[in-house]
Amino acid sequence: MTQTPIRITVNGRIHEITAARDTPLLYVLRNDLALNGPKYGCGLGECGTCTVLIGGAAARSCVIPISGCAGRDIVTLEGLGTRAEPDVVQQAFIDEQAAQCGYCLNGIIMTTKALLAINPQPTEQEALAALRYNLCRCGTHIEILRAVMRASGQLAEAGD
Repeated sequence: MTQTPIRITVNGRIHEITAARDTPLLYVLRNDLALNGPKYGCGLGECGTCTVLIGGAAARSCVIPISGCAGRDIVTLEGLGTRAEPDVVQQAFIDEQAAQCGYCLNGIIMTTKALLAINPQPTEQEALAALRYNLCRCGTHIEILRAVMRASGQLAEAGD
């Protein structure tokens, strides 16, 4: 396979990547850029663990070829906040203890971030609809929903 240089912007930094044009974005993020937020789950774009933001929209990086990412802004979990200053969505998930194994959390947080960008105060039904294609097998669905509502400013206390 012919490899070509492709310039992508990830978390505000420009990177020159040499890869086959059909290489999945997920592979470049994890293998070339050492970003471990997006996870490999199903490889089919169905489970959501690989979700990133591309131009602000939630996208499944395991099925997006790197050639389709040139000139677009990509944000991974690592680009949202820091350990010292987490993003409001990350903090809400921490406050609600909305993780068990945590494997799905990248996709759920990134999908929540995209949802709140277009709908800052979704109803519970709208939040559930946005997250319907993010698979979580641990059973923290109630905590996840509470975290989404907290991030939207609609839930003030963890004990509500």
